[in-house]
Amino acid sequence: MNDPIYETVITSVAADGRVHVAPMGVRYVGEHVVLMPFKPSTTLDNVLATRHAVLNVVTDTRVFAGCVTGRRTWPTVAAECIAGQRLVCALGHVELELVEHRDDSQRPVLRLARVHAATHAPFRGLNRAQAAVVEGAVLVSRLHMLPMEKIETEMNYLQIAIDKTAEATEHEAWGWLREAVAEHRANAKVL
Repeated sequence: MNDPIYETVITSVAADGRVHVAPMGVRYVGEHVVLMPFKPSTTLDNVLATRHAVLNVVTDTRVFAGCVTGRRTWPTVAAECIAGQRLVCALGHVELELVEHRDDSQRPVLRLARVHAATHAPFRGLNRAQAAVVEGAVLVSRLHMLPMEKIETEMNYLQIAIDKTAEATEHEAWGWLREAVAEHRANAKVL
């Protein structure tokens, strides 16, 4: 059986102070958080350079969709116990410190210890449209890896949840994802 993967947003800071925001699936293994970023990865570079990251729990799916469509600037505030930044829109965050790095040619493993956690707002659950946007963002992040037919089929299925349960923010996020798929399709036809 596979360990469950939870979709979160990781904020990391480069050695020069630039904040990087990236949606990332994480695993919880005991008291640790495990990240397995694909190479190359700004998150990987930042964590190795600073030994810290922040896991953000968000329901504003524009962050997920925005990051995979080139909209990576989101308001942040200083973390409480590490030299890092958390998302302002986070319902909660966990400040992390690197305790183990296992290199791999494709997906290194980063095991991080929890330094501090805080809740900022209650989690009321996800509506189906929010879940569809997150899944759509995963598809868009893999446009270069998946056949166009698979992406179109899955996006069309996810559209049902958008049509039935999306609020304005999910419609905006979904629009960004649809634009990215259309642009990818157009570029593929040119080649």
